[in-house]
Amino acid sequence: VQVVESGGGSVQAGGSVRLSCAVSGYRWQSYCITWFRQAPGKEREGVAAIGCDDSTFYVGSVKGRFSVSRDSAKNTVYLDMINLQPEDTATYFCAFSSAVLNVQNIPPVRLFDTWGQGTQVTVSS
Repeated sequence: VQVVESGGGSVQAGGSVRLSCAVSGYRWQSYCITWFRQAPGKEREGVAAIGCDDSTFYVGSVKGRFSVSRDSAKNTVYLDMINLQPEDTATYFCAFSSAVLNVQNIPPVRLFDTWGQGTQVTVSS
């Protein structure tokens, strides 16, 4: 399995960005993707997840601003981010798991066996 992120860039505060996570090498269309981010000097944090059953979860800091969705025909998961703020500046990673059916929180990192290389999102004030 491979996952590749794309869509990062630089925006001003209040702007929007769509990130994509393309999945390949997995024959089933049901899988979990969690979006993590890591800012310089900070720990990695999970921000949004979509389960195998298309359930979704968002951490409080992004709820109402970020939306995760899946296009099964394209084997791609998207993270739509609106009203971005400077504190959203980070490298964003998507992580793949076939073991998470339903998400009611950010799944443990140990459940994710495939990670993308990351894509940078920079928000200026």
